[in-house]
Amino acid sequence: MYGCQQHLITTSEENRAIIEFICSEANKLTNCGIYYCRQILFKAGRYLTNADLDKILKTNVHFKAMRSACAQQTLHGVIESFKSYKALNKLYKKGQLTNKPRVPKYRKKGGMAIVSYPARWVKLVKGQLKFPLGKQVKAWFGIDHNLAANAV
Repeated sequence: MYGCQQHLITTSEENRAIIEFICSEANKLTNCGIYYCRQILFKAGRYLTNADLDKILKTNVHFKAMRSACAQQTLHGVIESFKSYKALNKLYKKGQLTNKPRVPKYRKKGGMAIVSYPARWVKLVKGQLKFPLGKQVKAWFGIDHNLAANAV
């Protein structure tokens, strides 16, 4: 079992904009993943695996905007929701559920999704948390990491 420790941070407006950008890209990537999973389910009648979805979307602009492990973790959440749907659908067909489960829906456009960073990528530098942002963000904006001040 894995644990998660939440920390509230205060940061500058510039850093807040970077964090919001990454979270909005995660939301867009989630919607892309849901789109592909829904299309494969409706047209081919099968469910994608983590490896399938990662391979399909690794060239996606939203995938490239994030660190690879963060993007993969976001897509694995999509696969988990479809696994849950599959299990519930199986129970419904056996008659163990009264309400028919629905295929996972898209997230709201313009929203933000949670981005999970592996602990090995987050560093504490002079009292500030340092998050690496990825090669594509460095190419677009000229920054390779984000410093979040005052970890509480």
